[in-house]
Amino acid sequence: MSDAGLRIDRHGDVEVLTLDRPDARNALTFELYDALETAVRETSARCLVITGADPAFCSGDDVKQVMVGAGEATSSNLSRSPRLTPAADALLHTDVPVIAAVNGAAVGWGMELALMADIRIASDRAKFGELFVLRGLVSDVAGIGRLAQLVGRENAALLLYTGAVIDAERAERIGLVSSLVPHEDLLPVALRLAEEIASRPPLAVQSIKHGLRKALDPDWTELGRWVSSTLADLFRTEDHKEGVAAFLEKRPPEFTGR
Repeated sequence: MSDAGLRIDRHGDVEVLTLDRPDARNALTFELYDALETAVRETSARCLVITGADPAFCSGDDVKQVMVGAGEATSSNLSRSPRLTPAADALLHTDVPVIAAVNGAAVGWGMELALMADIRIASDRAKFGELFVLRGLVSDVAGIGRLAQLVGRENAALLLYTGAVIDAERAERIGLVSSLVPHEDLLPVALRLAEEIASRPPLAVQSIKHGLRKALDPDWTELGRWVSSTLADLFRTEDHKEGVAAFLEKRPPEFTGR
């Protein structure tokens, strides 16, 4: 395990990347974002499985580090140089197939992470939520550019506009995940599928993934610039500050549109 909280385990031609900050529900720090990006860019595996240390898959950004104390610097950086989140860039542009084994809550950027995978397998303990609107923000690119492909525009709008959290059964019913399995079977099922994919001709598999991206995906780099510049504006709003404060204070937010 790296100091950043990412554990990498090799199983033949498959690598399992485990977000391993269970006490923080695998919330993403700047260091963990960097470690995830590096692991995806530098992998020599034929297939990747991404999961989390129980009890969560990923609870999104570590609010105290990423949003509190870094808000103005983040906003300033975004406005100067809008760009696609580097970890998202790595995941969305890799030609290595990625399976998300969603073992618990996948919310905020944790849901984005699941959406960036090619295939999502959920345990019966999984939950999904695009929580960004509750912090006065927009989602990252996958929520905008991929969610509607999977669940349809109306279901995507419901999830994005409300920040609602749904359980694994509903996620399977609307097409967000390809299969739902008992919790204890999740990693074995994901590994079997990853090993099956890894057994296929790697150049052909990678070309197929590249072709799917060309046929179906938006320009992630351009969309990333839009998300980044939009976030720069939203980070400065009173509603964003209220959303973060309400979360930390465990109370309902009161949004004013300012």
